[in-house]
Amino acid sequence: MASEMIVNHQEKAFALLQADAEKILKLIKVQMDNLTMPQCPLYEEVLDTQMFGLSREIDFAVRLGLIDSKDGKAILDQLERELSALHDASIKK
Repeated sequence: MASEMIVNHQEKAFALLQADAEKILKLIKVQMDNLTMPQCPLYEEVLDTQMFGLSREIDFAVRLGLIDSKDGKAILDQLERELSALHDASIKK
């Protein structure tokens, strides 16, 4: 029973972190489509703040033993790849 609860918390933590990464991606998409260009300091400030917050969330989950550090790094790496592709696409417009 206890091990099932731990696994459930681990799965939930991972899903929440992935959802937060998706929110950042959507926020940046909206900003790039409607408000500012990637070279804008506001864009960079939002991105830096959001990425820092997510990295702190991941660090906290790792320290609690809810996710493995390599899984946390994978979430950040995937988000960075998606943001880079989004940035490249916006420059080509």
